[in-house]
Amino acid sequence: MNNGKINDLQAFLAVAQEQSFTKAAARLGVTPSALSHTVRALEQRLGIRLLARTTRNVSPTEAGDRLMHSIAPLLEQISAELEALGELRDKPSGTIRISCTDDQIELCIRPMLAQFLQDYPDIILEFYVDYGFTNVVKERFDAGIRLGESISKDMIAVRIGPDWRLAVVASPEYFARHTAPSTPHQLMEHTCVNIRHQPAGAIYAWEFAHKGQDFSVKVDGQLVFNSIMHVLNAAVDGIGVAYVPEQLVAPYLADGRLVEVLSDWCPTFQGYHLYYPNRRQGSAAFAAFVEALKYNR
Repeated sequence: MNNGKINDLQAFLAVAQEQSFTKAAARLGVTPSALSHTVRALEQRLGIRLLARTTRNVSPTEAGDRLMHSIAPLLEQISAELEALGELRDKPSGTIRISCTDDQIELCIRPMLAQFLQDYPDIILEFYVDYGFTNVVKERFDAGIRLGESISKDMIAVRIGPDWRLAVVASPEYFARHTAPSTPHQLMEHTCVNIRHQPAGAIYAWEFAHKGQDFSVKVDGQLVFNSIMHVLNAAVDGIGVAYVPEQLVAPYLADGRLVEVLSDWCPTFQGYHLYYPNRRQGSAAFAAFVEALKYNR
């Protein structure tokens, strides 16, 4: 089979998996109209309809579903083998796509980034900031970053940071206007800056622990972000109380721009881990990235 036919199969697979020409086109870097033309040409050559199209949805037909499940692992294996050829080069090469959050980039990635790029000039790193607990296999990421306790058992996990806790903070100006809380439940009397991890998900309830008991408090405020960095900035600007990773706020506490309260109530969480499926072990570029990220206690 020539490259053109392989590309046609990859185009069909992207649409079948995404169930959207628009999303599949974005994934492949082509226009939706060009992608639609490619899939129709494939259907005409095969003499069978692979996708059922409506004005709102695209879904595989019975034949399309069969083809999707048969070629997906084969194309993935081909891709992995082509990447593995990088081991025969003088230096590891290829593109590594990572799903993570912006604070994970700040705390875990940024400290090693400049040196890694200098050491491996043929490796491209692509980071997708996402708080939605993305399925890295389905979305075709090479790896993701999560707390150790949140990783599925069928994934390989590598610790890339120490255990940490969240810190309740606000600016000195805010606490000059409002009495600092002495218990987490008093936060309900304050203006708090919230975070929602997923567009359709619930606002995060702040987690606390006291005398062996874990509990959560739902706080109120006029601001909701899906990025912890913006939550932090709002606290620095005196808008309200925030609940952010202690490593992230350490410089602000040190120079007095933020003040911490309720430190005895804040539990410790497992450190961040890089997680990935078994198929990623064969790439020299990915192995170099994992090694550079490993946390040395």
